[in-house]
Amino acid sequence: MTTHEAASTAARNSVPAPKSRSDGLRYGALFGPVVFGVTAAGVALPDVASSLGASSSATAWVLTAHALALGVGTALSGRLADTRGVRAALLLGSLVLAVGAVVCLVAPGLGVLVAGRFVQAAGSGAMAACALALTASVPPDRRARAFAGFGATMAVFSAGATLAGGVLTAWVTWRVALVLPALSLLVVPLCLAGAPKRKNSEGETGRAMDLPGAVLLTLTAMAFLVLIQSSALALSTPLVTVTAAVLLLAAAGLTWRIRGSETSFVPRPLVTDRVFLKAAVIGIGVYGGLFAAMYAVPQLLVRDHGWSVLAVGLWLLPGAVAGAVLSRLAGRLTAGDHGDRLLGVVSLAFAAALAGALTGSGVLLLILGASLGFSAFSVTQVFTTAMMAGHIEPARRGGAMGLLNLTFFVGGGVGSATAGALAKAMPLSTALGVVALFPLLAALVAFSLSGRTSRRASRGTS
Repeated sequence: MTTHEAASTAARNSVPAPKSRSDGLRYGALFGPVVFGVTAAGVALPDVASSLGASSSATAWVLTAHALALGVGTALSGRLADTRGVRAALLLGSLVLAVGAVVCLVAPGLGVLVAGRFVQAAGSGAMAACALALTASVPPDRRARAFAGFGATMAVFSAGATLAGGVLTAWVTWRVALVLPALSLLVVPLCLAGAPKRKNSEGETGRAMDLPGAVLLTLTAMAFLVLIQSSALALSTPLVTVTAAVLLLAAAGLTWRIRGSETSFVPRPLVTDRVFLKAAVIGIGVYGGLFAAMYAVPQLLVRDHGWSVLAVGLWLLPGAVAGAVLSRLAGRLTAGDHGDRLLGVVSLAFAAALAGALTGSGVLLLILGASLGFSAFSVTQVFTTAMMAGHIEPARRGGAMGLLNLTFFVGGGVGSATAGALAKAMPLSTALGVVALFPLLAALVAFSLSGRTSRRASRGTS
């Protein structure tokens, strides 16, 4: 009997390692389709314009609406996960995502399509927030394996997005390419078992969500992202003026709310948290560079080198392999002091490849730049999730991760908008080279951490 008990104990003790890997794969697959909403949809825009009889500037709203709702949806769902539990946020987000996808599939015109994309992206943001919250909640002794699986899965999705969009647009229909984020719904049943009904282990519901603060943050993010893309969207001067006024008023109201309320949607301690701010700068730099690369590289390869969209997608696939390897390595290094160094090296290489576009941007350099962007993206997500998981208390972790990723997505919008605006005054390859400043900033901040953040986070969880 003693031998049997010992064998049973050994069997139970052997479960966590593989389970942690499968957890990472599931949560990565929940987050992964989020990437399709930008890169795969971008490939389909020409067909959207011709099918619906819309101008190219008007169809840009298909991406803009998605970027707006994705960032805000991530922040709102992260806070909802704190107040009502990850399970509730996951179920509500699934419903919103499904409704948005159906609207996109049957939309008779561009206006309805943009509305559907907005709703779909809000649900997709919930998938991202829940995936991050679930990954961050993995026990410390199993986080490294979970982060490795999470990052590797995301790298595959990010590198295959352009190919998926091109294949579906060319062989099926652009409508299917626009609803690829709905693939997250297939993974939701696999994640519900690990999604607690309440965020806090004690079963408390947490404090109520600050709805005025959430509205002010939403208006600030929306106005800011629309304003920086005003030239690409061909907005009129009066509309730009109104948008700027909304931005200033909403930002002022949000600042007053943060200072005057202890339960603000954006917690006051988070705004002055150096670890959070450094993670935000890193994500803004990497996402800005990646979104700019995904805007510029396919255009340069198709327009200047005569490539097809399918060829571009195929050549970007090797980036999935590199991203998977590096993200697995990043997951293992989160338990030590070297994750920041890996992120710094990858971001610096990404910046160097983009800067090479200033010399004329050969084909291989463009492919290398985009591929390194995928790698930097996956390593950034793994590293910042691990850093915040050890730094932020569990009761506020979901909201903090949601707000962090809101800054990431807004940073991505800034990167693509910057490249688009600069391309009106200079060659697109030169504009891409200038945007190399984004990942360069991320690399400098990552190197400045020098392992100190990892050690502080480790002490905080011990």
